[in-house]
Amino acid sequence: MKEIQDLINCLNVQKNIVITSHRNPDGDAIGSCLALKSVLDAHLHVVNVVVPSDFPDDLSWLHGSGEIYVYDREQDKSLELIKSAEVIFCLDYNSLERVDKIGEAIRVSDATKVMIDHHLYPDGFADVLISEPEISSTCELLYEVFKGAGWLSAITIHGLEALLVGMITDTGSFKYSISPNTFKNAGEIISQGGDIAHVQDMLYNHMPEKSLRLLGHCLSNRMNIYPDRKAGLIYLSKKDYMDFNIQRGDTEGIVNYLLRLDIVNVAGFISEQPSIVKVSLRSKGDFSVEKMAKEYFRGGGHKNASGGALYSSLKTVISTFEEATEKYKTEIINSY
Repeated sequence: MKEIQDLINCLNVQKNIVITSHRNPDGDAIGSCLALKSVLDAHLHVVNVVVPSDFPDDLSWLHGSGEIYVYDREQDKSLELIKSAEVIFCLDYNSLERVDKIGEAIRVSDATKVMIDHHLYPDGFADVLISEPEISSTCELLYEVFKGAGWLSAITIHGLEALLVGMITDTGSFKYSISPNTFKNAGEIISQGGDIAHVQDMLYNHMPEKSLRLLGHCLSNRMNIYPDRKAGLIYLSKKDYMDFNIQRGDTEGIVNYLLRLDIVNVAGFISEQPSIVKVSLRSKGDFSVEKMAKEYFRGGGHKNASGGALYSSLKTVISTFEEATEKYKTEIINSY
């Protein structure tokens, strides 16, 4: 692949490198950043990771997570690192709008910009573009890059675990957005020492009490089912966020519980933030929630997992979800 050779060429001497990912970074974002950092560290580059906003506490066990610079907390240092970088990696995002205020710093930087991402429709700001929308996660794509570049021997055990975190979280524990190659790559990572049992344990068996109580509240009091169109919705208000002291990452995965119902083929999770209402969409089968996210919620993503946001009231966004699922009712019913 020409792009991988371009990547090798731009790293042929020691460089000052900054790795970035999107706002509200998830397991794939943090996992890919830390896995790449471990490989670049082994090649003796000077490497820092900068993200726009905080990541969930349940990823803080990952080796190296404490060294990540969060722009919201360390603005001057974050901008200084980006300004002095010779190479900037853009992982798990394909538009500078996805990185908020550090986007402008990246845009005006003279550094070589390398995008490694698996989302549809990448913007053209990167000098080296490695984009594979059909692949499960940026972590899986990054592993393919490591193989293509001949860097597998540089991956540490911690780096392998970080790759598994991204693959597991972005596929819902290998339930969607997968291919035979996903399992092949996961198997290779495990055979090289990645402890998938440990990763699964750290991701799913260390839930704080409030998270389980929040899940109960969502399922008992904030769940709407639309059996006539095989859709389901969970929503949270700003008051819910205050009552349960919801922090970043606490609602991760809640939307997937709806898909366990045999009468739900499309699921939505709507959360009322201080100035915006966010929407997460999931589906099983052949229905593409990506087109729904793009048409109704100014968003995008993947066939079975997408998201968006609107500057509207919670009530209005719920109505928009109902309107969207009504429009695509026949497709949704016949999709699975």
